[in-house]
Amino acid sequence: MNERLKRLLTITPLKITVFVILIALILFFMDIPFIRFMELRALDLRMVSRGKVAPGGETVIVTIDEKSLKELGRWPWPRTTMARLLDKLKAYGAKAVGFDVVFAEPDENASLKTIAEITREARQMGIQDRRLSALIERKRALADTDAALARSIRNAQNVTLGYFFHTSQRDITHLSQEDIELQAESIANSRYQFVQSKTTPDDSLLIHAYAAVTNLLPLTDAAENSGYFNAFPDSDGSIRWSPLVIKFGENYYSSLSLSLLLQYLNWPALSLRLADFGAEGVNLDRLFIPTDEYGRMLVNYLGPAETFPHYSVCDVLNDRLAPEKFRDKIVIVGATATGIYDLRVTPFSAVFPGVEIHATVIDNILHKNFLKHSAWTTFLDVCSIILFGLIMGIAVSRIRAVQGMLLALALLVAFGIVNAAVFSRFNTWLNMVFPVLTMVAVYLGITIYRYVTEEREKKKIRGAFQYYLTASVINEMLKDPSKLKLGGDKKDLSVLFSDIRGFTTVSERLTPEELVHLLNEYLTAMTDLVFKYDGLLDKYMGDAIMAVFGAPLDQPDHAMRACRTALDMMEELHVLQKKWSAEGKPPLDIGIGINTGEMVVGNMGSLMRFDYTVMGDSVNLGSRLEGINKEYGTNIVISEFTQAVVKDSLFCRELDSVRVKGKKLPVRIYELLGDRAMSQDKVEFVSYFEEGLSMYKRGLWDEAIILFRKVLELKPGDPPSALYIKRCEMLKENPPEGEWDGVFTMTTK
Repeated sequence: MNERLKRLLTITPLKITVFVILIALILFFMDIPFIRFMELRALDLRMVSRGKVAPGGETVIVTIDEKSLKELGRWPWPRTTMARLLDKLKAYGAKAVGFDVVFAEPDENASLKTIAEITREARQMGIQDRRLSALIERKRALADTDAALARSIRNAQNVTLGYFFHTSQRDITHLSQEDIELQAESIANSRYQFVQSKTTPDDSLLIHAYAAVTNLLPLTDAAENSGYFNAFPDSDGSIRWSPLVIKFGENYYSSLSLSLLLQYLNWPALSLRLADFGAEGVNLDRLFIPTDEYGRMLVNYLGPAETFPHYSVCDVLNDRLAPEKFRDKIVIVGATATGIYDLRVTPFSAVFPGVEIHATVIDNILHKNFLKHSAWTTFLDVCSIILFGLIMGIAVSRIRAVQGMLLALALLVAFGIVNAAVFSRFNTWLNMVFPVLTMVAVYLGITIYRYVTEEREKKKIRGAFQYYLTASVINEMLKDPSKLKLGGDKKDLSVLFSDIRGFTTVSERLTPEELVHLLNEYLTAMTDLVFKYDGLLDKYMGDAIMAVFGAPLDQPDHAMRACRTALDMMEELHVLQKKWSAEGKPPLDIGIGINTGEMVVGNMGSLMRFDYTVMGDSVNLGSRLEGINKEYGTNIVISEFTQAVVKDSLFCRELDSVRVKGKKLPVRIYELLGDRAMSQDKVEFVSYFEEGLSMYKRGLWDEAIILFRKVLELKPGDPPSALYIKRCEMLKENPPEGEWDGVFTMTTK
């Protein structure tokens, strides 16, 4: 049983392949939004790469463009202008005319206002002349441009008016139920004539509307029919679908494109086909238009803007165009001028005329140029995921790494070419993203598996030493196993020690869990900075950190790296202190000591267990310098040996000459303050301090006190200055015996 379970849990390339395919199929049917977004972009790419496709020629567009605005004046124009346009198109023999604009408000012109004022004043003056009243009514009729447009619409007998729906209840709070019912009556001519269903239909997925913005009633009564021109972009803002049905109240309504086609095709029966999963499609007599369950048709764009002929309104009105351009055509009137431009985002452009989308839908339907995307294509998508995933898994697992990479690239390219060819030749949208992701995931999974198995021995070595050697040392050992022995070398290095001040007091104020969390947060931040400058984290000693720079890899600038690490530690500590203070935790403070010099570095320990570390007097001095911070109230103390290397780039002030415990010779120590270029504000007080230190070493106590007090004026509370004032006053009262050398002897470590 154990052997069977072991074999079952053993990873193999075939199991990896099957696992990836199963995950891909699950995600495919889950319809993940991000992956669907990628597939939609891939669809756009295929459509654009296919190039421009010539339309059938039945549809033309008359545009309210910049040229027309220049000649006819700013929009909106008087309704008499639109009436003249309709008269011209009727004379030119246009078979169906649709408006991608809505005439929702009366055309309030100056003549009507003047006639209304005359009528009002005549009544106020008591003038009751029948001839005058008849004259006013005749003039009102002539000035009523809405009536003029209604007459032209009625005479044309081929006009489809556009309107739009409110699909959000927030947009109709100002409307009464009576208003909504009147709107529904005015667009009754755009209702579906029949609804077909073999089962209990489900229209819950259809787009639902709550009110309509319709044309003026006289215009609606005069028009042959109407249709909505709502557009609903995908999540990325691009319009790829045209809704052929919207439910409003208890009825279903057709789009402007469909309503125009009804006129053009001499009023075939229009029926909506519903199923138990939503919409199935639309029938124009015997012509079936496939839709998705939401009642949307996938738009098969034929090319960029102006793929369909565009003609300016002013050119039509001024007889600049041949009548043959409009005879027996579908004419759509819409805006393309800047400012009134019906901007849409499509696969071909981020600036595409909305009126041309209607023309594209009409052309798709007339020529049955539909993009196929159905249950059959879904089955093919599933087969592609399984087939290409298996081919990739079986082939890559049997050949070498380089050959596998070339084969994977070849399969991906071949699949892309075949997919694009099927789209261009058969108008079939097959999923591209999922098969590609499946192949890539199978290839990566098998490649990683092979890498893991082939590198198993190195992983064993790395795993054995990772707990007591740093990654850089392990890499050196893997490059040269002969280094994995006891012994060391003498090298010039820099060592950094840091310790938390008053850690015992802090620990007494916290619970064990809080203390561990605080310490881990601090050590993590400080360790990251050591690694930032490629330092070797030698060890943790409770709350203390020991780091080495210059080993195991040679670093000529090891002293600078150590100092930069110390400065960044203090900067990061200030950030943590603010955070801890906000959290009600006790703030921590640290001291850092840095020394540069010769040290013995290598593997120290026994034959059974050893550690990579450094030893020597220079290391001990670095540790002492960390402790000296307590004496001077500083945070970073470096030795004269380190200062000599970094003095041209970093700004330091000499603190003292000290004789550390266990040493006879004094060492000059410095406080590291920051970058030289960024520390100009510190020059003055440092100058006074070092002058005061010079007086102190010469035994001139009063002069030194004066200078240290000047430092305190420039930098209030400066701990080293306050310390020296105290020392000078003590030395004044108890002068030193013998010759004064200015060296301070440390009695503690």
